[in-house]
Amino acid sequence: MFQHHLDQFVQHLKYERNVSPHTLRNYLSDLGQFREFLLSIEKRDDIDIKEIDRLTIREWLASLHGDHKKTSVARKLSSLRTFFQFLIREGQLESNPAKQVATPKIERKLPSHLSIEDAVRFIETPDTNTDLGRRDRAIIEFLYATGIRVGELVGINLADVDFREQMVRVMGKRRKERIVPFGAPALEALTQYINDARPIFLSNAPITERDANALFLNYQGTRITTRSVGRMIEKYIKQCADIHDISPHSLRHTFATHLLDAGADLRDIQELLGHARLTTTQIYTQVSMEKMIEVYDKAHPKA
Repeated sequence: MFQHHLDQFVQHLKYERNVSPHTLRNYLSDLGQFREFLLSIEKRDDIDIKEIDRLTIREWLASLHGDHKKTSVARKLSSLRTFFQFLIREGQLESNPAKQVATPKIERKLPSHLSIEDAVRFIETPDTNTDLGRRDRAIIEFLYATGIRVGELVGINLADVDFREQMVRVMGKRRKERIVPFGAPALEALTQYINDARPIFLSNAPITERDANALFLNYQGTRITTRSVGRMIEKYIKQCADIHDISPHSLRHTFATHLLDAGADLRDIQELLGHARLTTTQIYTQVSMEKMIEVYDKAHPKA
């Protein structure tokens, strides 16, 4: 019975919520691990979901401590809550036992970001005399200019970009669409990539396999993946001395922090980032506050 409901939940995630492949893998991993735990303690082939209570869930989470980080345990609990909520919606359960279990307390880490000088240096690392360098420069410029997620970037089609108005239509989480502006440097890098490199990438693929709709392509003429973007970012980080602990997502954090430092309104930043809640965006105020305190301590004679 558990496996049957899990299969239904997977279909719901795929076709109704349209979650990313990465998110889907996480759900399958978390819920599959929970099912294995249930089978190990019940010693039978399947589990009746109505028999699962908060004590069973607590026992499972307790078994994870030591081998898993608190963030990982919290994510697994969140996966259970979403799964049981789906079963309530389907009329299979009356209450959500995972909601009766407290989430592990997690220290909120401040997002890593680049200074303006380091951001410029990092963006200018790709060799724009090569086709891949032109594409990579356009990707990095675009990530910093828009603050979009890498998953959103790889999903952009050529038709989503308004070059005249310098706007891009982005499909965010839960298929929530938003319009994000971008500046002249990103437009210049994007134009060079589209005119000089993208046609060559398309010609590398057979007509039946090429992806003429995708904005960013790999060398084989198909849509670039989030993993490829991650590897590309890592490659250029190694070429930049003194720049460490930066990921593709760090460019999103850099985008938000630089906007806030320049006086942008927090709610406008929330809209640009596609955050559902303002509290998610407010972490950047703490980053800016720490920077302000650091400047004060260094500059004020009586600090």
